[in-house]
Amino acid sequence: MPVYDYIATDTQHSCAYCAEGFEATQSLAEPRLTACPRCGAAITKCIVAPAIGRSKSKLDDRAKAAGFTKLKKIGKGEYEKMY
Repeated sequence: MPVYDYIATDTQHSCAYCAEGFEATQSLAEPRLTACPRCGAAITKCIVAPAIGRSKSKLDDRAKAAGFTKLKKIGKGEYEKMY
């Protein structure tokens, strides 16, 4: 199920939970939230960048564990074995 970010529309009339923003797991069929589940203040859905992919260091670790070799270019046509 997708995770959506929400934040209070008016931080003066909201609790700390929605003033700082929170995440809500909802199915696609559910309507978007309009009120904070804790205090009832008006909230709005935030647009955030999706978390896609993995960190490069984790990818390097997984490649090494799978038996791949990483090479670093040290000159024209010359490579050094990293692991």
